[in-house]
Amino acid sequence: MDQPPEATRVYLAGHTGLVGSAVHRALQRHGSSDIITCDECDLDLTDQQATRHFFARERPDAVIIAAAKVGGIMANWEQPYEFVAINLAIELNLIECAFRSGVRRLVFLGSSCIYPREAPQPLREEYLLTGPLEETNRPYAIAKIAGIELCRSLNREYGTDYLSLMPTNLYGPGDNFDLRTSHAMPALIRRFHEAKVGVPDEDGRPRRPQAPVVLWGSGTPRREFLHVDDVAEAIVFALRQVPAAEVPDGMLNAGVGEDQTIAELAVLVQRVVGHEGPIEWDAGKPDGTPQKLLDVSRIKGLGWAPAVGLEEGIRRTYRWYVETCTAPDGTFRDPRRPASV
Repeated sequence: MDQPPEATRVYLAGHTGLVGSAVHRALQRHGSSDIITCDECDLDLTDQQATRHFFARERPDAVIIAAAKVGGIMANWEQPYEFVAINLAIELNLIECAFRSGVRRLVFLGSSCIYPREAPQPLREEYLLTGPLEETNRPYAIAKIAGIELCRSLNREYGTDYLSLMPTNLYGPGDNFDLRTSHAMPALIRRFHEAKVGVPDEDGRPRRPQAPVVLWGSGTPRREFLHVDDVAEAIVFALRQVPAAEVPDGMLNAGVGEDQTIAELAVLVQRVVGHEGPIEWDAGKPDGTPQKLLDVSRIKGLGWAPAVGLEEGIRRTYRWYVETCTAPDGTFRDPRRPASV
C-alpha cells in the first residue's frame, strides 16, 4: 500500500519536538515534499475551534500525531492534571478534526506506559487494559489509551484507517535535557557530563571535576531504549505500508526487543561521557514500573526493524548535547529557549 509521496499532503503535528523533528527528516528522506507543519505559537492544539479552522484551510490527506505534553517521572508526578488534560485535548481535537475533514490515513503516537504495571514481559499489544497502570504516570497513560480508543472506535464504526504506534522509551538529538522534566536517558547524560566537568549542582553548590553522581531509585528497574531516528522510520513505514485493518485493534509496538537495568544503563552512559567518579543511588526516590520491554514481533513481521545500536545512539546524543546544550564552561543552556539579551 506504499503511496507515492507526491500524492499525499501529510500534516505532522508536533514537528519541533524530539520525535516530530525526526519524523520530518524521515519524511524528507523518503521523498515527501508536501509536509504541513504549524508552530505551537500559531496553533494551540488544545483549542478546538482553532484546530478545526486549521484543518479546513490545509486539507491534509494524512496526519501524524507526534504532538503531546511529555516528561519524565518527576514531571508526571508533580503535574498529573496537566498531563491528562492537555493530552486528552490535543488527541481529541486532532483525531476528531482529521475524521471530520476526511483524512484518509492517520498515525497516532502512543507510549509503552499504556500497559499494566505488572503485565507479563515482553509486553504484547493485547495486554492493553488487562490490569492496573503504574501510578507515577497513570494520568499520561490514560490520556494515551483514550487516543488509541478514539482511533480504534473510528475504524470500527466508520471504516477509517487510523493506526496507533506504541514506542518504547525514546532518546536522541533534540531531546529535553531539563532535569525537572526530562526522561531517564537525557537526564543521565547531563548529570554525568556536569559531574565530569565539575559545574555547580542544581542548587548552585560548587562541585569538583569527576564528582559523584546521585541517581533516583534502586537502579534495578529494566528499560528498553529506541533511538529517535529509528522510531521516525517506524512511523513513516506504518503510515505508508501498514493498513490499520491488517493489525488487531490497529495497534503496533515499536522497540528493539531488548532491555537493561537502569544501573547498567547508567554505567554505559558514564563510560560514553567519560565520567570517572562514583555512582550513588537514592533508594528513597520512586523506581517506577519494574520492567517495560515491548514485544515487537508484530511490526518486525511486517518488515520493520531498528538500525541504531544503543551505545552508538548514546554517543550521537552526547555529541549533540555537548555541541548544542552546553556553554564553554560546561554549564547547561537550553536550546529550546531564546538566549537572554
